[in-house]
Amino acid sequence: MKSITDCTACPLRKSEVFRSLDARELGFVASMKSGEMRVAPRTRVLDEGVNSPHVFTVLSGWGLREKSLADGRRQILNFVLPGDLVGLQAAMFDAMDHSVEALTDMTLCVFPRREIQRLFHDRPSLGFTVVWHAARNERLLDATLMSVGRCTARERIARALLTIYGKARRIGLSEADGTLSAPITQQHLADALGLSLVHTNRTLKGMVADGLLKWRASRLQLCDEDRMRDIAQMEATAPTALPLI
Repeated sequence: MKSITDCTACPLRKSEVFRSLDARELGFVASMKSGEMRVAPRTRVLDEGVNSPHVFTVLSGWGLREKSLADGRRQILNFVLPGDLVGLQAAMFDAMDHSVEALTDMTLCVFPRREIQRLFHDRPSLGFTVVWHAARNERLLDATLMSVGRCTARERIARALLTIYGKARRIGLSEADGTLSAPITQQHLADALGLSLVHTNRTLKGMVADGLLKWRASRLQLCDEDRMRDIAQMEATAPTALPLI
């Protein structure tokens, strides 16, 4: 049986990417944590419409957030990576209006959702972290709405890949040459961007032919980020320390 990761020895907290906590804040987070959950690919971590008693921080692995229609069609809202906080919606509204599914083996730190209220009361400095995650998800949804509503297929894909690649690379998931092993398929991309699989495939082939990227067997490399940003009409932003619970 695998041991539970001690918050003081958390591998994510060793990275300068994440905001450091003082001893009292870290001790409070450790007191909130009730355990860890390990799930296999395609496992539903959270289900749409379910009243979940837990909130999770992703310790390792990839996942996705999605909403589904009755006939099985789905909209991928965004992709989940280490450091992300999931389940916050149920903590605030009693039930999830989207699902969270594992794309790879995942390890999640488990926090009883009642502890979120205690956090705001006893450690308001940590409340910023919760609000930050909620605000970031809102920003991601804004970007998705803009992309699906107004951008061409090429622009949509450029925006999505820059976002995924940039986030994963920043938290140390890319290799020395910049290649990223990402468990994302063309179907995932199509479901996230409101495109057909055929249109997604055709557009990606054109971008590969133009020397913008390489993507084969779930290995992604952006070969010309400046041109990708021109296509996506996205400016590079200065990195800031990421809040982490």
